[in-house]
Amino acid sequence: MNTPSANPRESAELRALIDSRYADVMAACRAARVPLHDDAGVAERIRRTLLASDFAFDVLRRQPKLLAPDGLERLRSAADAGTRSATLTLSADEADCMATLRRFRHAESLRLVFRDVNGLDDVGETLSSTSALYETLLELSLRWSEHAMLERYGRARDPAGVEQRMVVLGFGKLGGNELNFSSDIDLVLAYASGGESDGPRKLDNAEYFIREARQLVRLLAETTSDGICARVDLRLRPFGNAGRLVLPFAAMEQYYQREGRDWERYAWIKARPVAGDRTAGRELQDMLRPFVYRRYLDYTAFAGLREMKALIDAEVVRKDLAGNLKFGPGGIREIEFIVQLTQMIRGGRDPALRVRGLLPALQVCEARGHIPAARAKLLRAAYLFLRRLENRVQMLRDAQTHDIPEDELSRERIALGLGYGSWDELGVELARHRDAVSEEFAAVLMPQGGSATGAPAADVELWSAARDESLTAETMEASGFVPGDEAADALRKLPRASSVRAMSARSGERLERLMPQLIAAARASAAPTGSLLRLVRLVQAVARRSSYLALLDEQPGARRRLAGVFSDSAFLAERVIAQPLLLDDVLDPRIDQIPLRRADISAEIVRVLGALDDRDAERELERINEFRSSIAFRLGLAFNDGRADAATTARRLAGLAEAVVAAVVALATRELAAQHGRLPGAGTGFAVLGYGSLGGEELGFASDLDLVFVYDGTRASVMSDGPRPVDGNRWYQRLAQRVMHWLSAPTHAGRLYEVDTRLRPDGSKGLLVASLDAFDGYQRSRAWTWEHQALLRARLVAGDAKLGTSLAAVRRDVLSAERDPARVYAEVGSMRARWRQERDRSDATHLDLKQGRGGLLDIEFVLQGMVLAHASRYPTLLDTTANTSLIDALRDVGLLTMEQADTLHVAHGDLLQVALACTLDLRTRVAERSPALDALCASVERVVGELGFSFWGATEAV
Repeated sequence: MNTPSANPRESAELRALIDSRYADVMAACRAARVPLHDDAGVAERIRRTLLASDFAFDVLRRQPKLLAPDGLERLRSAADAGTRSATLTLSADEADCMATLRRFRHAESLRLVFRDVNGLDDVGETLSSTSALYETLLELSLRWSEHAMLERYGRARDPAGVEQRMVVLGFGKLGGNELNFSSDIDLVLAYASGGESDGPRKLDNAEYFIREARQLVRLLAETTSDGICARVDLRLRPFGNAGRLVLPFAAMEQYYQREGRDWERYAWIKARPVAGDRTAGRELQDMLRPFVYRRYLDYTAFAGLREMKALIDAEVVRKDLAGNLKFGPGGIREIEFIVQLTQMIRGGRDPALRVRGLLPALQVCEARGHIPAARAKLLRAAYLFLRRLENRVQMLRDAQTHDIPEDELSRERIALGLGYGSWDELGVELARHRDAVSEEFAAVLMPQGGSATGAPAADVELWSAARDESLTAETMEASGFVPGDEAADALRKLPRASSVRAMSARSGERLERLMPQLIAAARASAAPTGSLLRLVRLVQAVARRSSYLALLDEQPGARRRLAGVFSDSAFLAERVIAQPLLLDDVLDPRIDQIPLRRADISAEIVRVLGALDDRDAERELERINEFRSSIAFRLGLAFNDGRADAATTARRLAGLAEAVVAAVVALATRELAAQHGRLPGAGTGFAVLGYGSLGGEELGFASDLDLVFVYDGTRASVMSDGPRPVDGNRWYQRLAQRVMHWLSAPTHAGRLYEVDTRLRPDGSKGLLVASLDAFDGYQRSRAWTWEHQALLRARLVAGDAKLGTSLAAVRRDVLSAERDPARVYAEVGSMRARWRQERDRSDATHLDLKQGRGGLLDIEFVLQGMVLAHASRYPTLLDTTANTSLIDALRDVGLLTMEQADTLHVAHGDLLQVALACTLDLRTRVAERSPALDALCASVERVVGELGFSFWGATEAV
């Protein structure tokens, strides 16, 4: 083979080095009679390999047969080491076994260098292939060790006689499937349970697995003439170097429950079984999941991360590691911390985040909206650059190092190997990435105004005065809290509250930092005193829940926004105080991304429930309730901030309720089927109709749900197919009862909704669930006009779609019957007048927005009266249940003029806006009269009169 051409950018010294080494390799090939032909640029690829790696040169000189035709095929192969391990024969002799393992590792590592430096693998493929190599070496070594133990002591078994195998868990980059070329491998070894071996020389399982572990480590890590297979690090095990090499699962669970520290939680994020009994390994992971991922949003992870970072920084200073690619400023570890922090905080609630590798985890964090796209792009680019450079540094001499070499020749080799013209050019790129990572890490770990930022001195003094009970109303008023007596009293009482006195020392320190910050945030809000009083109540409610205190301590954005919400909306404030989990919604960067469509909300509920570790009804109900509260709270924030108008908000609240009812029906059906089986036939034959504001897609923040349950009467007498069969009548009755109970039952997260079923056939005297025929018969023969008004707003919200279609046909048929308009108008007017007389809370200075003259119900009744009177001629009027759509439909068929339709649209939107605002301020829907409000209602009265209705005359019998 001819000498390949040199890279023109190589220095003379580097060219001489590569030429000499290439000649040495060719000489070794000739001596070993290895024919080498320049097939597809093999010579150039060998030269690039020698440029990048002294390790590769040493392996090729000692094993020239790796360049034989089959060796070259191995170097080019994209398949990882696991595909070639099956052909490897390990001698029973330990020394021969160790030699074979080391030669296999050298050959496979050479393949990794060859493919990486010649552009056949990207950095991700190199890292995963390296991980696969060490998994293979672990499995081969463990099986050899198991066989050696079997010959001496038999198999380890538990007390029931079931065979036990060691579990080898990989941590760090091995666990993340992103191992460095020359990294050590972080392992934790375990076994399922105690017992003893079954051989002639019995051993207790504890001693058995300790001996097996020592054998495993010796095979991998003992230095021989061929070097080592792998550097093994077992310091991540419980109690570190002081702990036993191998522990049973029960001991591990006890350790992490009692002794586990934050850095161990971070370590376990990447843990996975890499050899041995992988099924048992996954069981151990499931067992320890509550230690790693908290059930609630865990903002205490910030403190743990800061402690780890402080220890690393101290080590960096002590060992002068500022340029270290892993631990130095802007290095790989800071990128890992940013992603792992998100995983730690939210992984307990969102299992999608429980991803081991850095890049997959970053991708999920970005997709779920927890890391902004711009930040994710920057971190991804920096990580790939740093890991590629780190790998080349290690490939140079197969050294476990993260430091860039000091000598110019080595730097030139690394730079040219990575495609840069010089080390200076690479250094500029390196500095750019590290500076960007440092800036992002600082922003994540310590947000502007976070816990390291001191509170205003005046507010520190206010809190100090509150603690020693010297705070006065005059002091509070001078500080901007007017009136000051109630605020001063609340602050003085807070330190003496039982929940505060019971706080841990660490939480107490956090509270000391937090309270002056909250005082400052409240003062900056629109209503300082009201905001502060509610913030004090919140602190008292979460005093024993360190994660929520940590959230407020760590996140200045959350403090400011929370103070604003507590100032603007008593309703939202009470929700947060009752359910502190909603604090996350105040902070969530995805706050503007509210699901708009029912399908989106329904899909999210399915995802949320599917993520639960325990699928029992009580836990699912609680999670549904938390989800409902979260979405409703976000809708309240959007309305409060002016990002959504009243009609949009009411429609979204109705969509949320519909999705929740559907989820509860599905859950109730599943639980009922488990007890009694299912009824024969397609679908469930059960439907839930939404009436009132739910059916009309105009739900408020505190509205109850008007529901009617209907079933397929053809299944009334058939029996279910479960272990305790019941007939259809009882099956549907129990299903309806269960849905009713679960919708209104209290949970830790509150109750879902108050439910009203009085609109069912025969009202509260009728059966809770009616057959389709009974529903049809009642609507045709016995229903009052006001019940047909209610039916106008009825629509399927959950259950069997086929039955829903039949119900829609009944509704359309009943409502499209020909009616005398004059009689309809009279009956609707009479009912409206009666309701006003019984329910209107208006007076000379206040207006009942719903029941008052020209209020929301006047608009609703006039629309319903017109549809009932004219649906026989204009069937398209029955296509919608929403008031805003009905206005448009009546205008389109000519029953409303453009001016009348516009008047009703404006009045409906404005009145609904004021009504929802009243709810958010915890006021009844009674507003203080104003010229604008009176003019709005007068315009509605005018349209009502123009259309021939009288809603304010004497009450007539109905």
